[in-house]
Amino acid sequence: MNNKTALLVSLFFLCFTAWGQNNTWPLQKCIEKGIANNLEIKIRQLEIKRVQKSRTTIINSILPTINLIGNQSYNFGSTIDPSTNGRVSSNIQYDNFYINANMNLIDFNAYANREKSKIDIEKAKADKEVIENEYKLQILESYYQALYTQELAKIQREQLKNSQLNLERINKEVSIGSKPKSDLYDFQLSFTQEEKRILETEQLLEMQKLQLFQLINATDEYHANVVLVPTTNKSSVTVNTENENPKIKLALLNYQSSNIELKSIKATNLPVLSSYYSISSFYYKPLNQPNILIDDFNTQIKNNKNQQVGIQLLVPIFNGLRNNKRFIASKIETEKNKYRIEQEKIRINNQLAIEEKTKQNYLQLKNKLKASFEYSLASFTTSSAKFEAGKIDAYAFSTVKNVQLATAFDVLKNELQIEFLDLKINLIKYNQL
Repeated sequence: MNNKTALLVSLFFLCFTAWGQNNTWPLQKCIEKGIANNLEIKIRQLEIKRVQKSRTTIINSILPTINLIGNQSYNFGSTIDPSTNGRVSSNIQYDNFYINANMNLIDFNAYANREKSKIDIEKAKADKEVIENEYKLQILESYYQALYTQELAKIQREQLKNSQLNLERINKEVSIGSKPKSDLYDFQLSFTQEEKRILETEQLLEMQKLQLFQLINATDEYHANVVLVPTTNKSSVTVNTENENPKIKLALLNYQSSNIELKSIKATNLPVLSSYYSISSFYYKPLNQPNILIDDFNTQIKNNKNQQVGIQLLVPIFNGLRNNKRFIASKIETEKNKYRIEQEKIRINNQLAIEEKTKQNYLQLKNKLKASFEYSLASFTTSSAKFEAGKIDAYAFSTVKNVQLATAFDVLKNELQIEFLDLKINLIKYNQL
């Protein structure tokens, strides 16, 4: 490539140096703004907090349950006299108070629930990562669609400047009679068509940028002069290859949760060892019998106090067919979740294969497009000289110029598409740009 060609290529790629402008929006800034504003992601963050707060810890599982119970009853007719424990024909008021404390010492179901609560937190986080990953892919797609149009508009504006100069020159030459008026009409028609194409491109660009800012919920910060910039210095970005697509992670966590559910169902058939303690007292009073002397309330509560402490072993012998059916259903669900892991891996690998193949196609086109650009540039240079010498008309010159414009944009867009696919592959494979 000669010096003139290299200079013109540099001008076409000058759009990559828009970093110094005040209203630039790099891709990373759009993603950060979108994630901060996205309501679905905020909902997932709250879900993570909810699951964390409801997590069953070891301390929670061993803390005793303590109940304070009081009841008052009235017995009429033949009843038991609490003071003698004998049956009498009387009406008695009976007040009973007791405190019970119970603590499971060994409960296999509680252990399984603790494991499941840990998995539930990881599942909530993975679910949020899945939403974020899909959202980033949407932003990436929308961003680069607008970026393609923005770079095309820049090239069209540069071409229009050259057309403006040529139009002014032809106008002067027609006025002095060195060129026929038909050339001026032809060039005015070509110039008008260029203005129309630029207007259409700018309208499309404004619509695409507005859609991008709607996607990231930042329409209050949108201005028509927002400048999008390509992702540069990709070699300095470190990709953590230990990360994986969050869909695979979520599928794996669902499988682990199903296995823990199986353990929990099995645990319902295992013994439970618990300890208990209770303290109780009561007060009684015969009704409609004023001649009977009884102790007052405080004295009875003190004298009738009773305490009990012990250890209890609960051994399930027969729980019916309900647990067996639950176990079979849960086992089937576990097998389904196991297949879902492979299903997600296949889907992602197939998607990556398509993206990699598409990238290879663009890489194969790269040299061809550059060669086409050099030839179109050489053709444009010679056609410019012929047009100035009057050897070709304005229509033929406009055709050559349009071809040169198209090849210049093809080179630029091909570079951006390779960059876009690199970022997309990283997001799919490692969940990061």
